[in-house]
Amino acid sequence: MENLAVSFDLTVVWALILALAIFIYVVLDGFDLGIGILYPLFRSKPERDLMMNSVAPVWDGNETWLVMGGGGLMAAFPMAYAILLPALYPPIIAMLLALIFRGVAFEFRWRSGTRGEQIFWDGAFIGGSVVAALAQGIILGAILQGVKVDGRAYGGGWWDWLTPFTLLTGAAVVAGYAFLGACWLNLKLEGEIQARVKHFARILGLVTVGFIVLISLATPFLVGIYWQRWFAWPAILFTAPVPLAVAALALALARSLLREGRDWLPFVLALALFGLCFLGLGISMWPYVIPPSVTLWEAAAPEKSQVFMLVGAVVLIPLILAYTGFAYWVFRGKLDPDQGYH
Repeated sequence: MENLAVSFDLTVVWALILALAIFIYVVLDGFDLGIGILYPLFRSKPERDLMMNSVAPVWDGNETWLVMGGGGLMAAFPMAYAILLPALYPPIIAMLLALIFRGVAFEFRWRSGTRGEQIFWDGAFIGGSVVAALAQGIILGAILQGVKVDGRAYGGGWWDWLTPFTLLTGAAVVAGYAFLGACWLNLKLEGEIQARVKHFARILGLVTVGFIVLISLATPFLVGIYWQRWFAWPAILFTAPVPLAVAALALALARSLLREGRDWLPFVLALALFGLCFLGLGISMWPYVIPPSVTLWEAAAPEKSQVFMLVGAVVLIPLILAYTGFAYWVFRGKLDPDQGYH
């Protein structure tokens, strides 16, 4: 019984660690990708330079958490990793290629010798941002709608990930990332460009909340356990505060974007909104890592492996948080248009 208790605790700890890594990646790289999605709305080179410089010191470090999430899933929940990858190969490959191409475009744009080269790399930056965000949303939707499992392997087809629901979640993530990007730019920029960004943030905020409502209405009908989790008695007593909190945050966001001053508030509230959505996903899926077939404990690595990895995680995660926080602290405040990082 003691071994079972220890295994249970370690499995939950690793589930929380991976959830934390994925959430940090979503909110940090989310506004980063959102800037690329917003890029076509700003045509002049000085405006685009400002947008790029707002994330230049931190953008590559944001993806540390994606590596941790993927590597941690393989190490802590190898069965889930072995099932999910074959089920999601196309969107995962698309996401990784888009992130690589986007990163190359980020650097090469500054070294473009001609107008044609700059247009090409700007297009690559936009395309990489949109494709990566869309692919991440599709991956989320595919996991949420359920993955066919045959024994300890993937039992579905090559195109099972492509459904109307996954396209809905893909579009929602694109809109949500663009909203995060607009809130970030509102925090970092001043003057006329900030006023335009704030206008886009208001529109994108409405679109994002609309997508949240649509997905929240569709999700309970995907898998039976979702309906029971949200609407069965007495579970509804514990789940009802989440949509109420989302509604309250949406109203607070609207007020913050309509008022002048406190430019940091919309970004903080947007992060909180994403956090509540992430909590809602956790409530729906718990305790399944692959709904509705594989639980956390069925997919977990052996106890000794979890203990060994936890030692490294206890050391590395605080270090990563520290240098990430330090980078954002050093480059805090409004961006000076006369200064850059390239």
